[in-house]
Amino acid sequence: MKKSLLFAFFVSITISIQAQQIKFEEYNLDNGLHVILHQDNSAPVVAVSVSYHVGSKNEDSTRTGFAHFFEHLLFEGSDNIGRGEYFKYVENNGGQNNANTNIDRTYYYEVFPSNKLEIGLWLESERMMHAKIDTIGVNTQREVVKEEKRLNYDNVAYRSFIGETAKRMFKTHPYRWTTIGSMDHLNEAQLGEFMEFYNTFYVPNNAALTIAGDIDINQTKKWIEEYFGPIKKGTHKINRPNIIEPLLVSEVVDTIHDPNVQIPAVMITYRTPKQTDKDAYVMRFINDILSNGASSRIYKEIVDKEQLAMQSGSFVMDGEDYGRITFYGILAQEKSMDGLLDAIDKEIAKMQTTLITGKEYEKEMNQLELGFVSKNRTMRGVSESLSDYYMFFHNTNLINTEIDKYRGITKQDIKRVATKYLNKNNRVVLFYYPKK
Repeated sequence: MKKSLLFAFFVSITISIQAQQIKFEEYNLDNGLHVILHQDNSAPVVAVSVSYHVGSKNEDSTRTGFAHFFEHLLFEGSDNIGRGEYFKYVENNGGQNNANTNIDRTYYYEVFPSNKLEIGLWLESERMMHAKIDTIGVNTQREVVKEEKRLNYDNVAYRSFIGETAKRMFKTHPYRWTTIGSMDHLNEAQLGEFMEFYNTFYVPNNAALTIAGDIDINQTKKWIEEYFGPIKKGTHKINRPNIIEPLLVSEVVDTIHDPNVQIPAVMITYRTPKQTDKDAYVMRFINDILSNGASSRIYKEIVDKEQLAMQSGSFVMDGEDYGRITFYGILAQEKSMDGLLDAIDKEIAKMQTTLITGKEYEKEMNQLELGFVSKNRTMRGVSESLSDYYMFFHNTNLINTEIDKYRGITKQDIKRVATKYLNKNNRVVLFYYPKK
């Protein structure tokens, strides 16, 4: 019975993946804007997104936080959109929208009923062609970003570990500062500096426009040419850091006393390869086996069995140049931090010395295949995937084939990568305690 169910499970996954083939068309406008179109007429919905190849990595070290700041600033309006009216256009036309910024790119999107596609194209073209960047908008968004920092960073337990780790792990590469950046830098910046940043990075030849959903291809192309064709190509030199960060030569261990922390915790972060590297795929595999969910090795050992931690977990932070993987444990009462760290280290050591079991390998591959299918179940998900695969991997068709990269991972690869990267001279360990 179990074998029959398992066989049926594999068949269903295979059928889902085969049925999920995403057809798309891509081309460039004369001004350098890259366009990706995916037609799916199964539901009257369309997602419009623009991804700009600019993140915190592209900032000046004395003006950090600009990319994230612009995520907010470019909702202020444009020559033809009044201040505060951007969201009204979206809401009044039955849509939803948002944006996000990371270390490598900034991403904007709208999801509309498909008969409102033209509205979405107009809104994004206005943002790209002539956004409203003035003293009122800059001052308004400064206060918005400051409040976001207070609410989501300064007053959240353990949240500072991202920045505390980054500045210890990277000494020369711009990954050494966080996306939220420095409020002092934003306060000190003049209007002309914001204009320069906009004119450098938010240009068609540094962007990808992706449209996915219930569209007519020919009509969509006409609208794209109408709204984006007149936008001039950017002429400023784009800062693309090509900095090789020296290897960590020894383990970095430090203690943080955080006023938001009530329960001690340990954060263990290793530097990993860039997201396009084969080893980065293997590292995601390792992450899941060690610490993804209640059935993972670390959780079962240190939370369930040894009860050294109240909670444990891990996550991967991908990057265009380097990545990171963090394992953490929140200390259980009357247990020692050294004992908790030692227990996590023992589980990592097992990955380096012994091949994972066939059952673990099978389970993880099933989860990866399910994740691959579910990631692109919405037009918004398809749009973002197409954009990221183009921008970072230079291979948009990975939306259909990336799962093969995981299928090619062997048990020997897992042991090799764990040995290569998960060693003490390649990590930053932070012990978090309540503020004295």
